[in-house]
Amino acid sequence: MEIGNVFYNKDEYVETASGNKVSRQTVLCGSQNIVLHGKVIVQSGAIVRGDLANVRTGRYCVINKSAVVRPPFKQFSKGVAFFPLHIGDHVFIGEGSVVSAASIGSYVYIGKNAVIGRRCVLKDCCIIEDGAVLPPETTVASFMRFTKEGTIEGGQGSEDNVPPAMQDLMVDFTKSYYENFVPAIN
Repeated sequence: MEIGNVFYNKDEYVETASGNKVSRQTVLCGSQNIVLHGKVIVQSGAIVRGDLANVRTGRYCVINKSAVVRPPFKQFSKGVAFFPLHIGDHVFIGEGSVVSAASIGSYVYIGKNAVIGRRCVLKDCCIIEDGAVLPPETTVASFMRFTKEGTIEGGQGSEDNVPPAMQDLMVDFTKSYYENFVPAIN
């Protein structure tokens, strides 16, 4: 996948020593509990809720504009408990998506305006389509696609299959996105 340059205002972003690029318009609640493992992009308007529980991302993750990433919770008779959220490497979270998963594997593509219900498990190399709404506690297996209509598609021989080279495609896509996320020249 060829990605064209995505320009950003250099004054609006903070770049860390490990190559993370985080917008100053991002809301990072409980930043001491948020671990970005390097070359992660968090765009403007995104909300990451580290105040509820730990949030960890792998390398080359992209959290797009206005996305919300928050740890999952479980309600008990005595109250509510939040659990850590771990996101693997080379994960793309689309614009306006809301993620409250228990875990997200590596090489996962989450489309625009998708809603990932609490305690969902997304295995490696799966696709969540634009506008899809995953009910709480749904598991999407590797190489499966969760559609906007609410169905899980894929499997051997299916035309709707996630490409067998999904891992390579996501590595190329996220690395290309990171390399083409460049400061605008004034």
